Amino acid sequence: MAFRERVKVMEEPDIRRAIQRISHEIVERNKGAEDVVVVGIRTRGVPLSIRVAEAVSRIEGVEVPVGRLDITLYRDDLHTMSQPVVRETHLPGDIEGKNVVIVDDVLYTGRSVRAALDAIIDFGRPATIQLAVLVDRGHRELPIRADYVGKNVPTSSSEKVRVALREVDGEDGVFIGYDED
Repeated sequence: MAFRERVKVMEEPDIRRAIQRISHEIVERNKGAEDVVVVGIRTRGVPLSIRVAEAVSRIEGVEVPVGRLDITLYRDDLHTMSQPVVRETHLPGDIEGKNVVIVDDVLYTGRSVRAALDAIIDFGRPATIQLAVLVDRGHRELPIRADYVGKNVPTSSSEKVRVALREVDGEDGVFIGYDED
């Protein structure tokens, strides 16, 4: 199935500004960055988490640990996948008592975030778990909301939101469109 772009809602400068704003909000909410750990949900949450952690580090002058989380085995639709591909999860040390910021590209139904919460809890008991997303498109199926949002993008349930990041896709952008058959 190919993605057919209808409109570009964020370009590279918009994404850069959103990450900068989210990073400042993380610092403010956590009164610094001493106990902050940033964890990206694979795939596009990982490069976003690295960008957020680097921005927080520049703001606060401390190194912010970054991890990556594979939620494949925690998904509630795992039974429908024929050959799920499990990738490495890496958390930077003990998360016990830390303020863990989960980063993802798009918040839609909330099911990926629920899976990420389950995965994080398997690694320890953080002081807080916060959620940062580049795009919140609505249509929740679970009572989950983001603490930090780059852009709210109202969509219909038939539309798709595609985030492109230079580390994965060679360009930065957020597109609304639909899948072609």
